[in-house]
Amino acid sequence: MSENEKDLGVAMALLERFTTQTLPRALEIKERVDRGEQLSQRDIDFLQLTLTERAEEIKPLVERHAEYQEVYAQAVHLYKEITERALLNEEKASPPT
Repeated sequence: MSENEKDLGVAMALLERFTTQTLPRALEIKERVDRGEQLSQRDIDFLQLTLTERAEEIKPLVERHAEYQEVYAQAVHLYKEITERALLNEEKASPPT
C-alpha cells in the first residue's frame, strides 16, 4: 500500500468521524456559548481532546495534502470562535474584582 493510499484511508476515517461526531457536537457547543452559556467541564474536555490534540495529530496529513487544508482551517476557526465566546461568557459571569 502506497503512502497516498494510507493517507486517503486515514483522511476518509477522520472526515467521517468529524462530520458525524465532532462537528455536530462542536456546533451544539457553539450554539450554547452564543446564547451566553458557559462551558461545562465535559465541553472543555471535548474541545481539548478533539479540537486541539487531534488537530495536532492530523496536521502532518493536512500539510501533505492541500485538499484538506480548508476543512482543517474551518475546524480550527470554529474552535477559536467557541473559546473566544466562552471566555466572554465567563468574564460576564464573574464578579468584578
